[in-house]
Amino acid sequence: MKELSEEQFQRYARHLILDEVGEEGQDKLLSAKVLCVGAGGLGSPVAVYLAAAGIGTIGIIDDDIVDLSNLQRQIIHATSKIGAPKVDSARETLSQINPTINVRTYKQRLTAANIQEIIREYDLIVDGSDNFETRYLINDAAYLNGKIVVSGALLRFEGQLTTFRSGLKSKRDEPCYRCLFPNAPSANSNNRCEDVGILGSVAGVIGTLQATEVLKEIIGLGETMSGKLLIFDAMNMQFRKIRYKRRLDCVLCGDASSIKDIT
Repeated sequence: MKELSEEQFQRYARHLILDEVGEEGQDKLLSAKVLCVGAGGLGSPVAVYLAAAGIGTIGIIDDDIVDLSNLQRQIIHATSKIGAPKVDSARETLSQINPTINVRTYKQRLTAANIQEIIREYDLIVDGSDNFETRYLINDAAYLNGKIVVSGALLRFEGQLTTFRSGLKSKRDEPCYRCLFPNAPSANSNNRCEDVGILGSVAGVIGTLQATEVLKEIIGLGETMSGKLLIFDAMNMQFRKIRYKRRLDCVLCGDASSIKDIT
């Protein structure tokens, strides 16, 4: 374990006095590499809290630019950054929060052609995407490449959170995203925030919870969210948790899986 500097002792003091974290836990955070898919409503609070916590390397992939309509919930961006690539805006914000960490940016869309090369360098992936196609892609690539995924989703006044660890050889009995959602909704279903809206603060709630689960997975704290779907209902200020299991007929992680590579 690398000895912390005086600056690090001050910066992470509130972590260090937690018996469950301490210097050993902080060292794990400083050594960790986390990829954030998306620098939007979820990716914003995730990246901010991971940077503040001292995650050593944070990757951010997003091909979009900052738009005025983003600022209602995407707190990593500012009015002065309208028109700028989101990854550049995010990197500047994170460097102001914690200049000691390494921020890598990818101004591109995550695709089947580039995902395996990109995620290979990271320990854990945070899924802040806003469409089912990308979520399935992240799930499949993470499973095939042995990565953990902390996944979040938003719609109107509701948010969801879960973790997928079945890519780890020691966790093959745990479910993947396809176990939870075997089939994507029809193309006609309205499930995008730009179509039906989102209460801005809900993105903050779920994104902050995602960041918390990332820190827990890296340090090895508490109860995992693998096999559990947390649903947040802002209208009634309620949380509920649904348990789900690995499907034996899952096309990715099931006993007779048909997905063997990313195409």
